[in-house]
Amino acid sequence: MVVLNRIYTKTGDDGTTALGSGERRPKYDLRITAYGTVDETNAAIGVVRLHTKDALVLDAMLGRIQNDLFDLGADLAVPEREGQGTKKAERLRVVASQVERLEHDIDALNDKLAPLTSFVLPGGTPAAAYLHVARTICRRAERVMVELAAQPGETVGAAGIQYMNRLSDFLFVASRAANHDGAGDVLWVPGQNR
Repeated sequence: MVVLNRIYTKTGDDGTTALGSGERRPKYDLRITAYGTVDETNAAIGVVRLHTKDALVLDAMLGRIQNDLFDLGADLAVPEREGQGTKKAERLRVVASQVERLEHDIDALNDKLAPLTSFVLPGGTPAAAYLHVARTICRRAERVMVELAAQPGETVGAAGIQYMNRLSDFLFVASRAANHDGAGDVLWVPGQNR
């Protein structure tokens, strides 16, 4: 359980922050950027949810995703190290079942949509437009996580990277669902303004 009685600690005044393991890193560290960008994705989904209160199924999916993104932030905030896995050292990690649930949600939303004949421009309803913003932030978070995983001595769980990859797909399909099941999609017309 997390208890936050005091919000400011002044420990970050020197330009460092603590990982969940207690290790301190510079605030520009790639791991901090990774979980910070996951947090940005979550905040953008929070804005989306201002516009999905009447879309109960979609809103419930987004609520579950927000919780998963906190799980992912916790996962990233505690680097995997050799010797972990004992009950004492066991940490919260994103798991394959969370990725699979996203895939099921994508399929459920996509079943109602007509096939696309062009790329979709961000827009339409407010929910759809904000879902596209969340999608682009999600893609950035995924890129940072992949870059972090490529660094010597750093690890990122495969399920976490897969989750973000699926999440960007989910957000795209959800944007179409929020555009009256695709009827309100704004389609790209190549070369239209030449």
